[in-house]
Order: sequence, then C-alpha cells, then structure tokens
Amino acid sequence: MEKISALNKSIKIILNYFLGPVVFVVLSWSLYRQIAAQPDLAERWQQIKASWQQPLFWLVILLMLINWGIESRKWQVLVRHLQPFSFAAAYKSVLAGCSITMLTPNRVGEYGGRILYINDGNRITAISLAVVGSISQLLITMLMGCAGLLVLHFFSHSGSSASGVLPDFWGSVLIYLSVAVTVVILLFYLRLGWLVRMMEKVPAFTKVIRHVKVLDEFDGMQLLRVMWLSFLRYIVFVLQYILLLWVMDVYINFWLCFWLISVFYLVLAIAPTAGFIELPVRITACWTILKLYTTNEMGVSAAALGIWLINLVLPAIIGSLLILGKKIIGEKNVETV
Repeated sequence: MEKISALNKSIKIILNYFLGPVVFVVLSWSLYRQIAAQPDLAERWQQIKASWQQPLFWLVILLMLINWGIESRKWQVLVRHLQPFSFAAAYKSVLAGCSITMLTPNRVGEYGGRILYINDGNRITAISLAVVGSISQLLITMLMGCAGLLVLHFFSHSGSSASGVLPDFWGSVLIYLSVAVTVVILLFYLRLGWLVRMMEKVPAFTKVIRHVKVLDEFDGMQLLRVMWLSFLRYIVFVLQYILLLWVMDVYINFWLCFWLISVFYLVLAIAPTAGFIELPVRITACWTILKLYTTNEMGVSAAALGIWLINLVLPAIIGSLLILGKKIIGEKNVETV
C-alpha cells in the first residue's frame, strides 16, 4: 500500500511540475518549425509587420479577445452544471485548452487543457460538457458552410462562375453530403437527453454513464443558447478574416468574401489535421477557395498566416504559460473512471 501511495505521489509530482514545461517547449518548437518551413516567409512577415500601422489590424486583435471571450462565456455556461465557475477561470481554462490543442489531431487536446481548471472530482464529467460546446461550434460551422456552398454553386461574381471552385458534379456531392451530415449532427445535438437515457439501458455503459449524466440536464432552450454563443463567435472570426484580407490588400466584396470564408472554415472542420501541421493546410485551402476572385496570392497567404498567429498561436502561448503555474493534479479527490 505504501509503495502504491509513493508511486501515486511521484506521478503527481511529474504531472504537476514537469508536464507544463514540456508542453511549453514542445509547443514552441512545433510553432517555430511550422513558421520557418513556410515559403516566402520573409515577404509574408514584412507584409504582416506593415499592417501593424493600420487601425483594421488592431481591430482584428481586439476581435481575437472577443472571440475567445465568447468561447469562455459558453464554457462558463456549460460548466455551471457541475460547479460554480467565474468568467476569469473560464477564460484561463479556454486558453489552457488552446495550448494543448495545437499539439493534437483535430484539436482533441483542447479537452485536456480545459479540465485543468475544473475541480479534480469533476474533470472527467467536464469532458462531456466540452464535447457539447465543440459540437455546437461544429454545427454552426457546418450550417454556415453549407449556405456558403449553395451561394458559390448557384451564383456568379464579376463574370466568373463560382462553379470554377466547385465543379458541377462534385460541387453537388459536397453540398448534399454536407447538408446530410449537418442534419444528423443537429438531431444528435438536440437529443442529448434522449441519448443519455438510451445509454443507461446498455450495461456496457454503466461506468461511463455517471460522467455523461449531466447532459440530461440540458433542455432545448439551453442547447440553443449555447448554439447562439457559437454563432456569435463564428461571426467574429469570419469578420476577423475579412478585415485582415483587406489589410493585406485582398479586396473582395464583403458578402462574397463572407461566404467564401464560410466554405473555407467548413473545409478546415472536415479535413483531418493536426495543430502542428495545420498552417500549410490553412494557406493552401484559403488560396484554393479565394483564387477565383483575386490574384493577390501573397496577400491571401499573409492573411492566413496572420489569422493563425493571432487566433491560435498567441492564445496557445498564453495558455502554455498559464499551464506552467497550474497544478495538474490536486492532493485530494483524484478522479478515476
């Protein structure tokens, strides 16, 4: 028994005092490698530095704070079903999630970062709440992306058919498939309570059900409120992208650009990526979608790099610094499945 206790204490020390620095070092190295590997990096960086003198650039920075502020409010609303949670704690929790998500495929590490600010006994349960928040954001991305696909598929701009981006056959397949997946996710999301009750009837889920039981507390109005916050956040980060494109001298009609960026975010949502290799995927996808409406490839690339730095890298660095001073495991109530 004493050996087990000593082993548990050693594990706690390793997690509490070494995991944070390791995350910070690995994150810093992966970000450096991604940025250094970019072609024409000097030109892109000079364009970003020149943008610092423009008020729109600082508006994009301000919108970044609002972006993560809305996400923090959403997280606060969700976690209140488990424990009292201040907005400041929610903001720190979200930023901590940003740091780990940059190192994992499709941002699954976000959950591990966020639960560091949850009481030990509630951490596993909190993962199910984080999943609800992610599903709501994915739903909004899918809904708006499907609308963008329809706009691109059936309308033209300045004599150029949008089907140049989406060929007729594959454009139709992508639209129908995206709509079908969106409907399935929406039904799943709005029926969380029913899903929990179904799981209760399956013996194999006996150990899991106590951690997802909290989802049965959400009614339709609460789930729609979470979706509304996800929608507000979506509008903010699409607006950020449009403004930064303008800063980089990529001038596309506002509404057309809005739908193009909506499709871009849809592509990012469904494409398998990992945070440490996401940048080239972002730049390539953005140029593929926007190239029919602009010839300024360098401006598009600089905007993609800038948004990645502002919306993901900067919060991730702040989050990794927060993790440095955060105990991963407390002395009591360590939760096990």
